[in-house]
Amino acid sequence: MEALLQTLAVVATMANAVVYGTDVFSALVQRPAMAHVDDRVLTSTMGQIHRFGDQRMPVPGVFGLVATVGTAVVAAVDGKAVPAVAAGIAALALVVWLTVYNKISAPVNKELTDAALDCRTAPDARGLQRTWDSVINARVLLQAVALGGMCVALMGA
Repeated sequence: MEALLQTLAVVATMANAVVYGTDVFSALVQRPAMAHVDDRVLTSTMGQIHRFGDQRMPVPGVFGLVATVGTAVVAAVDGKAVPAVAAGIAALALVVWLTVYNKISAPVNKELTDAALDCRTAPDARGLQRTWDSVINARVLLQAVALGGMCVALMGA
């Protein structure tokens, strides 16, 4: 049981780190860089980034959430309270992150991607980007809570 717990915790940590790193990059580099381009470039660049991101990022996201929940369940069944609670908190943070992403980020991604694929500038591209930017710090924080929880779970596994 201990090997399963540790394996799930490592998979969860590594998969969630991919999403966390992507969100941190977006907050620290992408957001300020996109503030210095025109709406045509913003639409094209962010549309293509979201096109590939929305196709590929669900893989580590799903692995991360499933392995996080698995870690919580296995730790609870094994009677390891600290890892169970830490992984449970991490799972909750990931569910909240997913909710924020689906309600706010994903619709913006779709509009910018559709416009980029049609080779047109999105109407109100700057407003769309502001909407997307408005939640990136919260997404980073939620991913940090998830990673912190998984680190605690790993230490107690």
